[in-house]
Amino acid sequence: MNKNLHEDICNESLFNSIFKKYSKDLHDFLYYKFGAHLNPKDKAQEAFIKLWENCGKVSPEKAKSYLFTIGNNLMLNETKHQKVVLKYQQNKPPSQTNETPEFIMEGNEYMEKLQRAISNLTEAQRTAFLLNRVEGKRYKEIATLLDISTKAVEKRIYGALKKLREDLDTI
Repeated sequence: MNKNLHEDICNESLFNSIFKKYSKDLHDFLYYKFGAHLNPKDKAQEAFIKLWENCGKVSPEKAKSYLFTIGNNLMLNETKHQKVVLKYQQNKPPSQTNETPEFIMEGNEYMEKLQRAISNLTEAQRTAFLLNRVEGKRYKEIATLLDISTKAVEKRIYGALKKLREDLDTI
């Protein structure tokens, strides 16, 4: 295989002419195929760097296909990398707590007792209590919603708290 000395890409002027001839086409190809979010300009530059590093192995006739293949592969690798990054961003790290299993079990048991105690309240007490403690509504807002006086709301919530204390202490 005879190589002509004038056809060596390592020659700076020949490399310059190849760069001027194909750089815009390569950038446009990568931009149209992959979009702007993967930096097609940078990948086109990297392809030319790889061409320069392998200038002795690539003939000028094959320079265009080499550049486009390298540029395409760089973009595909970047796409794969972005998928891996996205996958790990979506995976939540395992939650670790310093709580003992006994503590968690006691908390669950207490929540069950509380739910039972709330269900034992009268409907009027339960409604007023949940509107106040769960939804965070004020006595006046509850009174307006239920179409009763503020004093009646106070009495219902007081009665609910008293009943809950009794039920939770005996359970």
